[in-house]
Amino acid sequence: MNDVTDLGSAPLKPGHRPAIFIVTGLSGAGKSLAIRCFEDLGFFCVDNLIAPLLPQFVELTFPRMSQVAVVMDTRGGTFFEAVGTALDQIREKGYPCNVLFLEASDEVLLRRFSETRRRHPLWGHATLTDSITLERNQLAEIRAKADVIIDTSELTGKQLKEKLISSFILPDQVDSALQVTVKSFGFKYGPPSDADLVFDVRFLPNPHYDPALRAFTGLQEKIQDFVLSHPVTLEFLERFIDLTSFLMPHYRKEGKTHLGIAIGCTGGRHRSVAIAHYLAGFLNEQGYSVMEDHRDVDRHPEAYGAEPAQAST
Repeated sequence: MNDVTDLGSAPLKPGHRPAIFIVTGLSGAGKSLAIRCFEDLGFFCVDNLIAPLLPQFVELTFPRMSQVAVVMDTRGGTFFEAVGTALDQIREKGYPCNVLFLEASDEVLLRRFSETRRRHPLWGHATLTDSITLERNQLAEIRAKADVIIDTSELTGKQLKEKLISSFILPDQVDSALQVTVKSFGFKYGPPSDADLVFDVRFLPNPHYDPALRAFTGLQEKIQDFVLSHPVTLEFLERFIDLTSFLMPHYRKEGKTHLGIAIGCTGGRHRSVAIAHYLAGFLNEQGYSVMEDHRDVDRHPEAYGAEPAQAST
């Protein structure tokens, strides 16, 4: 089959390209996994759209939503008979439409239905084997129009996802698909429950003990200068950034779509905020999609309670 053709150009986020993907194929071949993959990568996705609505749907959503993925298959019943005509209509109008067809051997499909105990959409009075054969016949027309055909018989879910990404997705878009939340917090109020990685920076010099700095936060230059000026902080940041730089590509390769990094100090106003802000800026510069969250930064300083004095560093 032909590779995916040039999808044109339009104002998009970095690394994105305009595209409409019609995901179809045999029941049990992996369409649900495929549409979840597209959704994780930021596509606007619709499952089980009936064929006659495809032209209107495309006109409504594209290019307002420049990356769209739609699943259409035999669950649409008699409406599916119009899929060839609908596809021809949107291609004639010049939309960047690509058909992805997923299939697998009868033996594999039988095993998958047996394992999942799902009902085949064409099941009736015929056997499951007959239903698979009937579906192959009904899909013959759309298969002939497919840009890419993938046989998933020997693919794991992870391998299918990797194949979809390598076939259709630009590298920069894969980077942006990993959403990172960098959160600062105060251990006095408990660590966040949604963090994948938690780092304790209470060993760093604490500006809380300087009355001239106490009222400021780690988002302000005075505190950032204080925290980042100490040799122990600079050494920590060098090691911390090296660790983060090592981990991010591996999380992304593993298919992780959200990573929560939490950085804590005593009250969550000074050290953790400054370090989290620094890390978020670094990850943004590396092209990751980052949300910065400072959970306890607005708590009143006096809520900390009395603490023993700390020797200056």
